Amino acid sequence: MEMASRTKQHRYIALLGNITLLIWVAVWQFYLSPHQHISSFYVAIAWCLPLLLPLPGILVGKPYTHAWANFVLMLYFLHALTILYIDLGERWLAAVELLLTLTAFVGNTLYARSRGKELGLRLKKLSEVEKIEKQKFGN
Repeated sequence: MEMASRTKQHRYIALLGNITLLIWVAVWQFYLSPHQHISSFYVAIAWCLPLLLPLPGILVGKPYTHAWANFVLMLYFLHALTILYIDLGERWLAAVELLLTLTAFVGNTLYARSRGKELGLRLKKLSEVEKIEKQKFGN
């Protein structure tokens, strides 16, 4: 099914946010502020791995993957806010991380919603789920 132009825009925002966040985290851990006592390679892998998990589905454009990738982004959101609050030396690094995380989050949310509507995907209402559970379990 063809994507609407607004949905394509949302997809580009999501791709921009997710891919640049991945690149930013790697650059931050490898070059800009490597850890003093631990191998920067292992630290970078540890920080990049969560972003790599949803990447195949994001690159393909699966709305469900875009939606659940936002749960992964919460790690980076919290990390950025924490560094902004406690570390003056890395505050600008955290500000960039926060901006990219918010870009990815908004892009993922808008794309998942608009593409899901185009494809006819929707979540069941809670009352429908409760009816199904009552039928299954007799509650």
